[in-house]
Amino acid sequence: MYKAVVFFDLDGTLFDNEKNVSKENIAAINELRANHILPIISTGRNIFEIQYVIDATGIDSLVSANGSYVQYQGKKLKAEAIPDDVIENLLTFAQKQGDVISFYNNREFALTAENELTKVNYRLLRLTPHVDPDFYKNNEVNFLNVFNYDKDQLYQDEFKGKLSLVRNNPRCLDTMNWGVSKQTGIQAMLKQAKLGDIPSYAFGDQLNDLQMFEEVKYPIAMGNGRPDVKAKAAYVTKSNINGGIVNGLRHYGLIK
Repeated sequence: MYKAVVFFDLDGTLFDNEKNVSKENIAAINELRANHILPIISTGRNIFEIQYVIDATGIDSLVSANGSYVQYQGKKLKAEAIPDDVIENLLTFAQKQGDVISFYNNREFALTAENELTKVNYRLLRLTPHVDPDFYKNNEVNFLNVFNYDKDQLYQDEFKGKLSLVRNNPRCLDTMNWGVSKQTGIQAMLKQAKLGDIPSYAFGDQLNDLQMFEEVKYPIAMGNGRPDVKAKAAYVTKSNINGGIVNGLRHYGLIK
């Protein structure tokens, strides 16, 4: 049915610097479809955060929350659930560090508390948070954020074997069940949607895209991406605000 599949990260990749998808990128996505190529969003964000992107692009196949929630053509394929006891251990540890935690599923989110980091973060993401430290007791949690600037190794060491933590922005650590990543989400997508026998491409710019790059045949780094992401790419395109998506797709002959 499809000739190829293309995975798009959002922030710093498919998005411009105002967190929108440009007209040029929307046109490129429509051209992909006309060429029988499947566009898929692969993001650290949760689905409820990006409904405006889904509406603008028409993309309804997503690897969201760094692989914690996967859907194909609008239908759920896979959803991780972080166990309550693991969450409670994290909450206890984070409280000792003075760090705030946010809980997510595909529909909504809540915070344990608010601080300057959370205020800046959600203002940039255009989200209005609410505080509910008991959210996890009454709702499934697929994904978490741990708010701090520089405690990556501390948390990774403490929760090795239980949680995977990766920094996706300066203010917080994306937090998933152990071993979950964009790569495992893409694996589930390719297998369950029977897309594994066609060429695969991925555009990304940050550390949480490295494992995604391992899973596709043609990893493409944005010109504004981190040096270690560029080093793992088959091709480095232009920046996200300088036609990087269109340039990368044209480089591989996926669009004209």
